[in-house]
Formats: sequence, structure tokens, C-alpha cells
Amino acid sequence: MQPMVEAASKGTTSQRDYAQLQAAYESLQQEHESTKQRYDEELESLKQQLAWFKRQVFGPKSEKRLVDQAAHSGLLFEALPSSDEPAPTEQISYTRRKGTKDRGDAVTDTGLRFSEDVPVEVIHVKAPEVEAIPEEHRELIDEKVTRRLAQRPGSYVVLEYRRPVVKDKRTDQLHTVPAPINVLEASFADVSFLVGMLIDKFCYHLPLYRQHQRLAMSGVTVSRSTLTQQVERAIALLKPIYDAQLAHILLSKVLAMDETPIMAGRGKPGKMKQAWFWPVYGQDDEVCFIYAPSRGSKVVTEALGEHFDGTLVTDGHSAYTCYVDKRPAVTHANCWAHARRKFDAALKEDPKAANQALALIGQLYIIEEHIRKKQLNGEQKLDWRTRHSVPIVKDFWAWCDQQRQRMDLAKSSPLLKALGYVNGRQAALEVFLSDPDVPIDTNHLERALRPIPMGRKNWLFSWSEVGARHIGVIQSLLVTCRLHEVNPYTYLVDVLQRVGQHPASRVDELTPKAWKERFAANPLVSDLQRGGQ
Repeated sequence: MQPMVEAASKGTTSQRDYAQLQAAYESLQQEHESTKQRYDEELESLKQQLAWFKRQVFGPKSEKRLVDQAAHSGLLFEALPSSDEPAPTEQISYTRRKGTKDRGDAVTDTGLRFSEDVPVEVIHVKAPEVEAIPEEHRELIDEKVTRRLAQRPGSYVVLEYRRPVVKDKRTDQLHTVPAPINVLEASFADVSFLVGMLIDKFCYHLPLYRQHQRLAMSGVTVSRSTLTQQVERAIALLKPIYDAQLAHILLSKVLAMDETPIMAGRGKPGKMKQAWFWPVYGQDDEVCFIYAPSRGSKVVTEALGEHFDGTLVTDGHSAYTCYVDKRPAVTHANCWAHARRKFDAALKEDPKAANQALALIGQLYIIEEHIRKKQLNGEQKLDWRTRHSVPIVKDFWAWCDQQRQRMDLAKSSPLLKALGYVNGRQAALEVFLSDPDVPIDTNHLERALRPIPMGRKNWLFSWSEVGARHIGVIQSLLVTCRLHEVNPYTYLVDVLQRVGQHPASRVDELTPKAWKERFAANPLVSDLQRGGQ
């Protein structure tokens, strides 16, 4: 009897052990499946990132799509293509044209164009066969002109001010005239040299150490630290103008805002700290680059303050959403170009659906291009958007709803991420439909902030946070000059001399936009320019 009980007990134990092993096996199998799924998702995500980087390096730099506008113009109000229809394709064809090139206003057959400001040196070519003819037998009937563009190496000039010291023999008193007032007190640099350094560094991205090398090759010995100090002192004079321009920008009813990174200030040993420029674009085509050590929503609050109550046009960064949520008086508008880029990233994984989204968004841009060409403003612009853009936007949201119901989209799918991006910003993406002053995207701001990333490729980082703030000041004025077609050299030469004698209460008159209206016709020039006149 006892052996039978022991056998039964062993059997029960074996069954219990088997059940435990089975449960452990199933648990391990589930964990394996979960790990494999997570690994597959991470692998897919890494593949997508790699594909994105390849597109950035090897892909087209322009976001323009080659679309036949005539073919699409009739599709603006037609029903969307069903999911069974083939994905739209783009065909590019061209015909080689032969004939003479239209040189426009070129002054030579090689297409050379230049303005009246460019100096021309005349070289008279001697002809021995002509000189052999006696002068009384010569008759000049015409003159042939050939123009070629030439260049002098960068040169520097030392201005030597000689001031007589006269003694009055009657009183033995000495008389002399003081040296002309310089822009920077006790500085060796003329205003033309200061402006030349600023233009070379911030317009043409030539670092000071290269300018220092060029000075040495020209026979001028100046330390690099001295050049840095001269640049800092010159920009410090421009800071009140920057502040006035920023104050005027914040009065705009429509603002565009973005952020771009910069390395500024020393952090850990051997490393620089990450910082950011926050460019703000006003409705009068003025830009200010606000420096901040972070990318948080606190920066937006500090930059815009509590008095702004207009429309803020941005990308999808959450910092702007946090600011707008606390300010009910502010309307938040989002950028369609950023939405388009999300679908562009899904082209490889789901080209059919991605092309459908890009085609719809492309139709919105065709309408905006028509508005620009016709120069529509105000109610005309709003009416055109209402009649043409609103139906396309409605079709776009209907298409998004249809795509979200698909069961074959994985969580890591770029298309699903793009759909989630636009779905969470639907109201902000529709603001431009009800306000004619709101642009469809922030591309105008992205074009304006290009000098920052272009400069980073040359000077790489800013050694201090003070230097980064100086970059923001000077680039704000230079970019605004470009937007208003103001010569930055002429502007800076005038303003650096005028800022010391202009009333501080009217400093806003020295911003590039106001300066063009008041002083551009008769600007102040440097002694070097004055001496050449």
C-alpha cells in the first residue's frame, strides 16, 4: 500500500513540475516574442533614420515637387482617388532648345553685368599698324570695347591724419586741431575696417583667424584677441538698435517663430554647451535672433512676454503649444511644410499613400503661388482661399481618417506617425484659411535663419555665451538688411557713426527698415570713401 502512495505522490510531483516548466516555457516564449517585436520595431526605426540621413546627404535639397499644374488644376474639387487606384507618378520630359542666349541687359557678349557703382578702369590698347599711319591721314570712325572682370587682392590702407601744431609767437601758446572722432574711443580701427570685419565674418562667414592671416599676408600685425575685442565693441554699439527692432517686431499681429541650435560656452572639460537661437519674424519683414541656453517653453514666454495677443506661426515643437495654452488671446497656427515633410519621410515605406498626401498638400501650394502671382491681399486673398483651399483641406482630413482605419499600419510606420502629427494639429493647420495675413508655412523664416547654420560650418561654435548673443545682434540687422534690399556695408558704416550722435529716444529710426526710408538717400561715409571722392 505504501509503495502505491509513494508512486502516486511522485506522479503528482512530476505533474506539478511539468506544469511549472510549461508555464515557465510559455512565459519565456512570450518574453522572447515581446523582445523580438521590440527589436524589430527598433531596427525598423533605425532603418528609417538611416534612410532619412541618406536623403539629407544625397537627396534633393529643394522641397519643390515637379507637378503639372495644368493637369492638377482640374482635380482641385474632384473626389479623392480610391486606395485601389495606382499611386500618382511624376514624369519629367524636356526638349533641347537651340539658338542664341538672351543676355538681357548684359554689356558684353559673355554675359557680364555690373552696376554703376562698380569702378571701371580704361586701358587704351596701342596698335602699331595704326600708329604707323601719319596723324593727318587718320580718321577715327569707331571704337571697339571689350570688358573683362578683374580682381585686386584684398588690401588694407592706413589713414594718416597729419595735424599741424602751430605756436603763436606772441603768446608762446600752441594750437592744434584734435583728431577726428573715431567710432570706438582709443581704437586704431577706422569704421571702414570695423564694418569690413563684420561683413566678412557674418555675411561671408570668414572667421577672424582667417582674417588675421590675411592681415599678416598684407603686412599688418594685429593680434587675434584685439580683432575679437574690436568686433565685440562694435556690436555692443548696435545692441540698442537690435532691442528697438525686437520691440517693433513684437507689436506684429502675426509672428513666425522657430529655433536653431548653436554650441556656445564651455561646459564639461573638452566640450561646448548646447544652446539655441530663437528667430522671430515680424509682419514688416524684420527678424531678431534671440539667444537662449535651452529649448523649453520658458524661452517662448520670456521672448514674447504677456502683451503679445496675435497669431503665432510655428512648427510642431511642444514649447509653442505650452505657451499658447497659457495665453487664450494668442492664436496658434502650424506650418504645412513641416506636415508635408512627415509624409515625405513615408515615401519609401508607403509610396502610394504618401504620394496621395503630398499631391493634396501640393495643390494648396499651387493656390498660394497663384495668390502671390496675382498679388492678392486682404479680402481677395481670403476669398480665394475660401473658394479653393478649403475644399482641398476638407478632402485631406477625409483622406487622413480613411488611412487611420487601415489595419496594416504598424506603430512604427512613418505614415502612421505623419497621420498622428497632422491629426493633433488640425485646428492650427487651418488657421491660414480664416486669416489672410497668416502664411501657409514658416518657410520665409527658415530662409531668413540660414546664416546661422551657414556660419556654424565655418566658425563651428561660439567660445562664450556673450559672443553668441553678439552673433544674434549682428545677424538680426544683417538679415533684415537683406530682406529690405539694403546694402549692409553702407548701412553699418552710416549707423556706427550715427549712433553716437542720434537721440536715444529715436533709436528705432536706425533699424534697417526705418533707416532705408530716412537716411539711405544720403548716408554717412567713412574717411576712406571721403578721401576717394
